[in-house]
Amino acid sequence: MRLLHSGFPVALTLCFGTMLAGCQSLLPKASDSTEVPWKTFEEAREAVEAIEPYRSSKSALISDGFNPYHNPSVTILSYPEIVQRFSAGNALRRDEYDQGIRSCLVAGKACSGYAIAVKRVKHDRIGNFWLDMLGFVRRTNTTGWSFNALILFVDDEVVYTTYSGQPKMDEMQVRRNPLGPLQSIGDALRVH
Repeated sequence: MRLLHSGFPVALTLCFGTMLAGCQSLLPKASDSTEVPWKTFEEAREAVEAIEPYRSSKSALISDGFNPYHNPSVTILSYPEIVQRFSAGNALRRDEYDQGIRSCLVAGKACSGYAIAVKRVKHDRIGNFWLDMLGFVRRTNTTGWSFNALILFVDDEVVYTTYSGQPKMDEMQVRRNPLGPLQSIGDALRVH
């Protein structure tokens, strides 16, 4: 009886309420990113737009952060890989390609390239900790950006650049399992 009059129920309720309110911080968080000099989509775009075909050189790009041996987002492309990218079932005739692409394709083994793929993506689980942990409702908020570019060279000279990507990602994934943890048990028991 003494515990009931001493404020124990109030303290217990406050403690339990605080524990539930702070549980969202216990939800997992994840991120995918490539460590590169560019922190935003705009910085990456500006870096590629600053490259001038028939004026910029591969050696200058290497000193500007496009070094494939130090920048993990840069992949070296060989001539056969470039030909494969532009074959596209012969949708275009050779004279319909951009001048830089034609120069590269005609150059044979002197043609090389860099493919650049950068992403900064964050996955945050949000919502009620207990519903998430027990598997009833799982909400994942995905934010960030991705950037891709292609730079073609003939020997040391840049002949073509282009870029693409997703400047802003903001997606919400909601997965509901009405049976919670029992739903995954049913999947595990299923015979293949």
